[in-house]
Amino acid sequence: MHERLVLPDWSALASTDDASLPLFGTALLIARDEYPQLDPGVYDRLAQEHVDALRDEIESIEPQPLKMHAINRHLFEELGYSGNTDEYYDPRNSYLNEVLERRLGNPLTLALVQIEVARRLGVPLSGVSFPGHFLVRLPVGDEGVLVMDPFNRGRPLDIDELRDRAKPHLGGASPDDNALTRILDPASNRAMLVRLLRNLHGVYSEREDWERAARSADRILQLQPNHPEAMRDRGLAYLEMGHRAGARRDLARYLQNNPEAPDNGSLRERLVELNREVARPH
Repeated sequence: MHERLVLPDWSALASTDDASLPLFGTALLIARDEYPQLDPGVYDRLAQEHVDALRDEIESIEPQPLKMHAINRHLFEELGYSGNTDEYYDPRNSYLNEVLERRLGNPLTLALVQIEVARRLGVPLSGVSFPGHFLVRLPVGDEGVLVMDPFNRGRPLDIDELRDRAKPHLGGASPDDNALTRILDPASNRAMLVRLLRNLHGVYSEREDWERAARSADRILQLQPNHPEAMRDRGLAYLEMGHRAGARRDLARYLQNNPEAPDNGSLRERLVELNREVARPH
């Protein structure tokens, strides 16, 4: 019997090891920042309905790739989950409740749905923090792996396409076997959740919605307290909001912890100006 979903507590996440960090529940916890009335049970039941519809079929299939094919067919063909190509940067694409309701998402949130349904059915699907476009992977045999694109209906990707997709993010160089293997390592739950929040931060920064941008960076720091980019980004968002004390604190900590960062020059100038403001008589 499926246990009732209870959302985790933000204050406990930094000390929770990656293996124990609840992926589905924390993704809904992130969504509750934007939707305070969110009832996690509603979305837990939606996911479980997908699982229950598949269970008999999955149990009758032995090879894992064929199990995954059945899961993808149900999600993407029968239920109509798809990548939101028309409004790719709509923030709703990063909120799991919206994705489950609208059946529209981005590569990462569609992967979250795939992973949750697959894992509840005993299929060990994992995420891949592939550069530029999130993917999923399934172990096959002793050393093989099936890599799929959740944004394109779970389509399998061969090694040549994976190399081609990686090239633009590697200075145009094609990764060798060892590099590609490292790129395709399974992403931890924490890494996926941080990437989800990074996506939200990017969307809100582009819209100059600094309150939500700061919130997204702050939530990353509650998952990973020493995340350098999140510390910098929260400081810059605070600066835009006029929260000078918070900006000074975050930017100073970022510069102290990352003395060789390429953006140090411009950030030091901002910090010097902030410190001058403090020193001026009022």
